[in-house]
Amino acid sequence: MFVLFFMEKKLKILAAGDLHGDIDTAKRLSGRAKRESVDLIVLTGDIRGFANDEMKVLTPFLKANQKVVFISGNWDSFGEHYFIGNNIKSIHKRYVVYNNVGILGIGSPDWKLSLDPFDLKEIKNNFKKMKSKKKVLVSHLHARRTRAEFSGFAGDKFLRDAIDELKPDLFISSHIHEAEGIEEKIGKTKVIQVGRKGKIIEI
Repeated sequence: MFVLFFMEKKLKILAAGDLHGDIDTAKRLSGRAKRESVDLIVLTGDIRGFANDEMKVLTPFLKANQKVVFISGNWDSFGEHYFIGNNIKSIHKRYVVYNNVGILGIGSPDWKLSLDPFDLKEIKNNFKKMKSKKKVLVSHLHARRTRAEFSGFAGDKFLRDAIDELKPDLFISSHIHEAEGIEEKIGKTKVIQVGRKGKIIEI
């Protein structure tokens, strides 16, 4: 008797953040996503640079017809992050589900440098609505008591509360440029700091 085991296909993500309007970085990330056949690109905020049109940096992804979800960082504005089109959409206080992986975003637009109890309530409500095998929380800000605090900037208390209580499979954030590449575990949650280089994640 032969027993066949079928491996469930994992979702392959390219996660990056802190582009700050750099079109060359966007082109490089788009090219990498194509070469490595990723299913989804996740941008963790601070898309805007000094120029006024933050959406211009998304042009390489638009031209390549790539699936992108993004949240706002403190450099970004609230209104601009309701842009949806050509497979590019904001998940600020929203979630999407791909390949049985739920991805929930919480941004920090307009120089908001800390979350509040209402943000935590929205995270919890959306988290409960996600009917998926795996769950991912995406934030621009880093969480309290994580290794990114080596920078001297305290992480966010409410994000830490969300991780401790909801126990997502994966938490992705950026904001602290020097922390890019740091990985750690909080209970069952894998925590990854990303940045402009980008990180391939399979979940």
